[in-house]
Amino acid sequence: MDPTPQRQDDVLIPLPPNAPRVKFNRFTRWGGRTILRAGGWRMVGEFPDIPRLVMIGAPHSSNWDGLWAFGAKAGLGLDVRILGKDSLFRVPVLGWMLRQLGVIPVDRAAASGVIKQAAQLIRGHERFWYGLAPEGTRSRVEHWKTGFWKIAKAADVPVLPVYFHYPDRIIGVGPLFHLGDDMAADMAEIRAWYRPWMGKNRGTL
Repeated sequence: MDPTPQRQDDVLIPLPPNAPRVKFNRFTRWGGRTILRAGGWRMVGEFPDIPRLVMIGAPHSSNWDGLWAFGAKAGLGLDVRILGKDSLFRVPVLGWMLRQLGVIPVDRAAASGVIKQAAQLIRGHERFWYGLAPEGTRSRVEHWKTGFWKIAKAADVPVLPVYFHYPDRIIGVGPLFHLGDDMAADMAEIRAWYRPWMGKNRGTL
């Protein structure tokens, strides 16, 4: 059981009851909050109270994004999973570290494909939030990768957009996007929603 009271504070926002959580660890909670406070960061918005979704984060323009995201994840005690190449897990220490960070090994050469594997993971768990960066790189891209849309569609879950806004040092949680059948239209709508937010080195458009 998580003994940390879920209340609004100066750094984090509350986790709703159905959000997946890691086992409570007072030290990692303190460490995550300390990272955000030291950098002057805070969270805004509201997490949806649903057990399964695909979470995307943008703009991703700097390695610093990972530090702030890890601080928020650790401080919240939120269990967000991402997929990593299974070959990385063959190194014992690295594999252990990746698992501690919520990375799940995936066989990119498998016939089922990464999208199907990710969708099966989401569907196969009572609570599962899957996260990824839709840009796929720290550089500006004209077109986002479509994997997040395909995974969410295959798993029949909504997409939750999270943004980094460096001018105000904010990690923001946006509204759920429920996908339709027109991938291009959905992608354009979600990317347009990100227009106001500015990463460390660029925006999304």
